[in-house]
Amino acid sequence: MSDATLFDENFIVNGINSQKYDRVARISASSVGNDIILTLDVNTELYPCSVGDNLRIVLVTTLALDGAKQTEKGWREASRGEATAADTYDYVCYGKIYRFEEGEGENIKVFVSFGGLLLYMDGPYKKLTPLRIDHVYLMIKK
Repeated sequence: MSDATLFDENFIVNGINSQKYDRVARISASSVGNDIILTLDVNTELYPCSVGDNLRIVLVTTLALDGAKQTEKGWREASRGEATAADTYDYVCYGKIYRFEEGEGENIKVFVSFGGLLLYMDGPYKKLTPLRIDHVYLMIKK
């Protein structure tokens, strides 16, 4: 699975804004080393979060355990009993990386859309540059 892993980091939730939508909250978090800032829209009905929660956030190119390239069928159509990387995570989304921007100094900004739920990360170029692809799976667990 490591070949398919583009990003793997632990974050601590700093704030939650759930005022705009009923079942979606925008969480703000910082990586444990405080070098990456993250803002993520989460369906709180499926995955409730609280300030102070420690979240492991992983971005991968495929859910196949062997790292094999995904076919066109998508993760929902896995055969019954077929194990995937999603089995060990609590919250999984599929999305498109739609924008990169230069940040301050050595930082870059990454923008991803998961069907309208957005992810924004601002961090070091070395950690975020592997995300220069089109589609990713977001996997989260506490």
